Amino acid sequence: MSASESTQADADAGSWEAVRELPPSAKLVAKTLEYNDTLTQSQLAEETLLPPRTVRYALNRLEEVGVVDSRFSFSDARKRIYTLSIEDAA
Repeated sequence: MSASESTQADADAGSWEAVRELPPSAKLVAKTLEYNDTLTQSQLAEETLLPPRTVRYALNRLEEVGVVDSRFSFSDARKRIYTLSIEDAA
């Protein structure tokens, strides 16, 4: 990878451009988070009608490209809450 390709990849990380190359399930999860702010994995599965395993895979892919943040739930520490971390292009 050349320096210019590396710079472009860094610029795309954490943006909708990074999501563009991901599977459709990851795009659906990202859009669902965009409209719902924060959700757990089970809530995402319910909202998207995707199997929990597919949602887990999508979240892993979204975290790899830096567009989803996760934290532990204060009400139930066994669960994680996911938030989309893409800044709106203005």
